[in-house]
Amino acid sequence: MIFGILILWGLSTIGLFIITAVVPGIRAHSTGDLFLASLILGLMNAFIRPLLWFLTWPLTVITFGLFALLVNAVMIQLTSLIVPGFEVDNFASALLATVIMLLLVISGFIFIQWFLFDGVMWMHMNEMHPGLSM
Repeated sequence: MIFGILILWGLSTIGLFIITAVVPGIRAHSTGDLFLASLILGLMNAFIRPLLWFLTWPLTVITFGLFALLVNAVMIQLTSLIVPGFEVDNFASALLATVIMLLLVISGFIFIQWFLFDGVMWMHMNEMHPGLSM
């Protein structure tokens, strides 16, 4: 369990490193700041984000989930307020970072499924509806 948490923390740190390299307006002063920002972001995503999602679920439903991107951008901005060596200039940078992080997560999901299972299992329509063939 601890090993899995450390792996996720490392992957999150790599994601933040990619974001600081790609997104103008987001900077980390050192590798230690990246690790700390990743830790704080992970803790806030575990404890604060569920509360924000609960409070904003009507907006998330109305916008078909797009409002969740704004919640994630707020989490990145809050992280920059807590970690002094991690800077986010404006909300647009945080929003762009959220979109890039989403693309990294989707890419990672696809790669892991492809690597472990020799293919990506998008849907299991045949199992849910035996009469349908794909």
